[in-house]
Amino acid sequence: MKQIWIEKFGAPDVLKVKQAPDPAPGAGEMRVRVEASGVNFADIMGRLGLYPDLPSIPVVPGYEVAGRVDTVGAGVDPSWVGRDVIAMTRFGGYSDVICAPQGQVFARPDGMSAQDGAALPVNYITAWQLAVVMGGLKKGETMLVHSAGGGVGIAATQIAKHIGARVIGTASAGKHAALREFGVDHLIDYTREDFEARTREITGGRGVELILDAIGGESVKKGFRVLAPTGRLGMFGASSMATGRTRNPLAMLSFAVKTPWLQFNPVALMNENKGVFGVNVGHMWGETERIAGWFREILDLWKQGVVKPQIARTFAFEEAGAAHDYIQSRGNLGKVLLIP
Repeated sequence: MKQIWIEKFGAPDVLKVKQAPDPAPGAGEMRVRVEASGVNFADIMGRLGLYPDLPSIPVVPGYEVAGRVDTVGAGVDPSWVGRDVIAMTRFGGYSDVICAPQGQVFARPDGMSAQDGAALPVNYITAWQLAVVMGGLKKGETMLVHSAGGGVGIAATQIAKHIGARVIGTASAGKHAALREFGVDHLIDYTREDFEARTREITGGRGVELILDAIGGESVKKGFRVLAPTGRLGMFGASSMATGRTRNPLAMLSFAVKTPWLQFNPVALMNENKGVFGVNVGHMWGETERIAGWFREILDLWKQGVVKPQIARTFAFEEAGAAHDYIQSRGNLGKVLLIP
């Protein structure tokens, strides 16, 4: 099989394609011939050495794939062989063959491409946990989503519009027209506009009920100020720490200094009638049934035409470094995939 390895921390060119023997599925596992693998910002953080959950290097990153089952381990119904599936992986997804526990493998609905399948798990489960499970977004409320043109941003927008909420998104101006088509009601160009001031203007000074923030640092501080009473701020990343092709100590220091740690103590939150929470789907891996339940709801919404992944671009395995560069440059509008 072919895999992409992080052999040392650093710039995108540390990603190396290597060959290895095909794995054999263990008891309760299925083996999948991969047709598409999802790329996520967590993979970039791992490559930079900024992701504490990453196993010791060398390591194969990747959390999600789509492909076809070619064999199964003991205890798995053999009728799965030959079926098109989506699988979730705890690392190892940058491979053209993977083995996954049957509880993390899902039949791909009729008509769903492998690329759409690989684009769904991380982005849409993250968005679901942020907006529905923990954010409690309701009809008539307003949600502010940063990085609205990313995979999670687009997923959250589709879910929010289905709920009946209003969406404010931050993105560079070149993405605004497409994001309006995806359902974003108000757009803020973060490169030249202050999102705090613009959000107050858009909401008539009231603020928003929910913020989704993958940036961290100063963004979280300003976001907390524009929460309406009973507003919730969900943090699901720290992209402001990953500002270059290699680890940037100044960016890490800035993130630490600008994050309002003391403001989020329980007494302060009580006095403000606001809430702050965090989402890391990677830390939900032990909650197999819950994750599976959320994903089945997402698949049902796909069947109804409510959610539809936006594929920004695909890259060959040999172009994995370019895929990371593309995401870090914020050029993507939607999901980036690797094709074996």
